[in-house]
Amino acid sequence: MVSLGSIFLALFYLPLLVTSIHHRDLEDANANFYGCLPNESGNQPHIYSIVHTISSKNYQSILQSSIHNGRFNNSNIPKPHYIIVPENKEQVRAAMICCKYSGLETRIRSGGHDYEGLSSISYKPYCLVDLSSLRKINIDVQEKTAWVEAGATLGELYYNIANQSKILAFPAGTCPSVGVGGHITGGGQGPLMRKHGLAADNVLDATILNINGTILDRRGMGEDLFWAIRGGGAASFGVVLSWKLQLVEVPPVLTLFTVARTHEEGATKLVEKWQKLIKEFPEELFVRININPKKDSLGKPSIQASFNSLYLGTRRHLRRLMRKKFPELNLKSKDCHEMSWINSTIRIDSYRKDLTIQDLLERKDKRMTFYKTKSDYVTKALSKKALEGLWNAFKNTVDALMIFTPHGGKMSEILEDAIPFPHRKGVLYNVQYFALWHHQNQTVEKIKFDWVNGVYDYMGRYVSKPRTAYLNTRDLDLGKTQNGSEKYSEAKSWGEMYFKGNFEKLARVKYSVDPGNYFRNEQSIPPLGP
Repeated sequence: MVSLGSIFLALFYLPLLVTSIHHRDLEDANANFYGCLPNESGNQPHIYSIVHTISSKNYQSILQSSIHNGRFNNSNIPKPHYIIVPENKEQVRAAMICCKYSGLETRIRSGGHDYEGLSSISYKPYCLVDLSSLRKINIDVQEKTAWVEAGATLGELYYNIANQSKILAFPAGTCPSVGVGGHITGGGQGPLMRKHGLAADNVLDATILNINGTILDRRGMGEDLFWAIRGGGAASFGVVLSWKLQLVEVPPVLTLFTVARTHEEGATKLVEKWQKLIKEFPEELFVRININPKKDSLGKPSIQASFNSLYLGTRRHLRRLMRKKFPELNLKSKDCHEMSWINSTIRIDSYRKDLTIQDLLERKDKRMTFYKTKSDYVTKALSKKALEGLWNAFKNTVDALMIFTPHGGKMSEILEDAIPFPHRKGVLYNVQYFALWHHQNQTVEKIKFDWVNGVYDYMGRYVSKPRTAYLNTRDLDLGKTQNGSEKYSEAKSWGEMYFKGNFEKLARVKYSVDPGNYFRNEQSIPPLGP
């Protein structure tokens, strides 16, 4: 019997006459795909059971299982020819090889929170490789490390860490259903980043399936590729299968608070002061601001600024610090809640206040939301006039949100080119703009898009110059190529918004590992040759 390894080797050294599905119909693609799969009697006995087509009973439920943005859950959105849900890394390899051999494009999905749906959608016939079954997590408390498969969620990671230690944590985001794979590859902001940096700053090793069907660790892939996948969007370079993470120490007691003030209660002055304090706050203190529409006491449209904080220490120390640095906020003891780190992961977002630690294992958001997002980085504090103009944008809308995420601390100490994520020294805070709605409606969608674009246009004069953006708040309005980035010159404008001077190195790494540009999407890294 021919071995699975021999099949892989033969396929990748065949002249690939099937680089585009346009040159053969889907019937031929089916024949090639199934002919390529390992035999049932080989060492992959379940390979056929993990392949789902449109006629499969579970196709629709699997497709929808990790779609968190309702914009990409309707009949007008392209659907994959195959959905493949591998149970191990060898099945991922088989899926990738056979999709490529069949002339199909491939999308790789871990958690499905991709804001523009690029991990689930292609406008050419494609396979969707869903990594949700690859979610093993191994914690080494003595070494303070964790090996995490790419299909695990942040909630699952946090839950497993807490089961092993009360004083270890991982610096990443606040939404537990976000996939580890995508979150880390885009950088990974979170409430511990002022103390410990981004999620991507705390990666020690990784395993990746490359274009040749080889699974490589850090030593095998080399430092350039290892650099690229930590914040550069790994879907441009291969399929990350797992990450080795550096866990960080946290005190046994942390303190949370959320204090909300409306415009009439002095929100503008408080936001002004907060901007000045970002550089003064100790790195143990993370205070972000959520801005949303709110009616004032007379029922007139206004805004509410919620100061949402995580402090690595006790209530007593926090109150002393805030009285000294930010007395205007008037933080009271009743506002402050002491808890363990694991409890903070489900409490920091106030709308999750009814969750339990067990809910960290829930992979699907309970309510489908439709949203469009954009982002900026602020390097110079906004004036009172600028803030007042921004608040005006909220007067004629509902279900809108802005999040001001503070930088500083450890984030300012890491060099811009340490990993592809470049937004370091000099950045005050990141801004994320969210337009939200709850039902599929083209008229409502247009109104929401107009709103978020209007706010974004208004902020253009106040944010970083040149303007920049956060990769994990993916935004196709910045520019795209319909079938994947083929030319560096075409992608440079939006590429440098995400990566600044690191974009050229990313493109050169891309050329060295995937010169034919198989791993691509509308905003993937283009190959840049010598």
